[in-house]
Amino acid sequence: MAGVRIERVVTSGVFTLDGGSWEVDNNVWIVGDDREAVVIDAAHDAEAVIAALGERRLTAIVCTHAHNDHINAAPALAEATGAPILLHLDDRVLWKQTHPGREPDSYLSDNQRIAVAGTELEVLHTPGHAPGAISLHLPALGTVFTGDTLFAGGPGATGRSFSNFPTIIRSIRDRLLPLPATTVVHTGHGDDTTIGDEAPHLEEWIARGH
Repeated sequence: MAGVRIERVVTSGVFTLDGGSWEVDNNVWIVGDDREAVVIDAAHDAEAVIAALGERRLTAIVCTHAHNDHINAAPALAEATGAPILLHLDDRVLWKQTHPGREPDSYLSDNQRIAVAGTELEVLHTPGHAPGAISLHLPALGTVFTGDTLFAGGPGATGRSFSNFPTIIRSIRDRLLPLPATTVVHTGHGDDTTIGDEAPHLEEWIARGH
C-alpha cells in the first residue's frame, strides 16, 4: 500500500456573498492512502471528487470555512459516501446561508486532530476571512492547507461580511508564520506557496491594509 499522499481536484462554479457573484476555480484537496482519505473543501462538483476518490473510504469532509464555493458540494458528497461534514462552529452562520436545512455533522475546535491514513491533520483556527476559518497542518508531509486565509502573495480577502483584516493578519502571524519555513502552503484557490516565501511580506501586507 502507498503511504499518505495529497491530491488536488480543481472544480469550477460560482461564489456568492453579499448580493454579488463571481466565477471561481476551487482547489479540492484529498489527503489519504490507497484505503482511506479525507476531503478538504467539497467545492462545486461532488461527482468529480467521488471519481478522484475511487474505491477509497472517505472518512471526513473538512471545511476550511463556510463560504458557499467551499461547501456547496458537501451534502451531496456526504450522502454519496456516508462521510461526516466537519466545520468550525463560528462559521455556522455562513453555513446556514447555503444549507439552511442541513447541519454539519460535527463542529471542529482549535488544535483538534483529524486522523487519516496513519497520520493526523491538526486544526488551526485562523479567523479573519471568515469567523470560523481554519487551516490544517500536516506535519508528516510538511504542508498546511490554508483555505482562503493565506495565498501566494498575501492574505485572503476581508472586504465582505463576517471578515476582518486585523483578525486575518493576527491569524497568519500567530498560527501560520511560526510553522517551518519549508512548509508548503496548499491554498483554496490558485497556486501553492511556502511559509518561507510569504513570511517576509507581513509588514507590507499590514501597510497595504487589505
